[in-house]
Amino acid sequence: MFLWDKSYNLKGFWYYILGSFILIFFSIIGQLPMIPFLPTELPSPDADPMDLFKGIESNLRLFLLLLTFVAVVPGIWLVVKKLHDLPLMSVLSSRKKIDFERVIYSFALWGATVVSFVLLEYFLSPESYEFNFKVKEFLILAIIAILFVPIQTTVEEVVFRGYLMQGFGNWLNSRFMALFLTSMVFGLLHLANPEITALGYEFIFLYITVGFVLGIMTLMDDGLELAIGFHAANNLVAALLVTADWTVFQTESILIDISEPSLGISDLLAPFVVYPILITIFSRKYAWSDWKKKLFSKVR
Repeated sequence: MFLWDKSYNLKGFWYYILGSFILIFFSIIGQLPMIPFLPTELPSPDADPMDLFKGIESNLRLFLLLLTFVAVVPGIWLVVKKLHDLPLMSVLSSRKKIDFERVIYSFALWGATVVSFVLLEYFLSPESYEFNFKVKEFLILAIIAILFVPIQTTVEEVVFRGYLMQGFGNWLNSRFMALFLTSMVFGLLHLANPEITALGYEFIFLYITVGFVLGIMTLMDDGLELAIGFHAANNLVAALLVTADWTVFQTESILIDISEPSLGISDLLAPFVVYPILITIFSRKYAWSDWKKKLFSKVR
């Protein structure tokens, strides 16, 4: 079962704290290529954090932001294999190898859902969007996004729903607390996102909700595959199809949202309608059972 296997000799929580600092160190290394492109005069403390990158061309900015996550990949290998002396699959899946059919199915299902909501909102209020298709810029964006966004999202899933969930679960011997704490940390780490500045701190509820949904997928399916596919589809659509000047992904997407910052139809429906339907679809397709045991039992 995911989080714990009898063959694993899981170390104490202090090792997970040390491992987290090692991953942060690799993330900082990944940010070093940004330094030559940053302004010499830093914005005021109350300014939008994204103001640091406003002088950087959008495709280059996206590339530099995503490069941070590429740098974390060897850090994950070092922490899991060398610090914890565990196989990489221990933070990926309870299966013997990654089930790419699950990744693709989740990617296709959620990708189609997000695209449908974007198109619905576009047709309901086309005046809120600006058509922005520029062939050269979009092709460069597509190459960067398709190559690097899946790395970014997979790294986040491995760190939160894999490594930290394993650490919290082993420390507290509770699957629910592992789910709760990783979801809260995942959500709160998005506080610096420009969406929070634009929409208010209540928007953080959506990030925490997504954390819970991804965590439930992981625990019920005994692996990260569904969460990896979902997260990759979500961020790829955000990068390629529609962005705004108040979102973390400010790219040369096909559509630009020029309306005043506000919650869209998908934002309002997602926590109470869309996510439960999605979980139900996965549950039936993969015959999930023992919900109480997988979500609320002790880890060991």
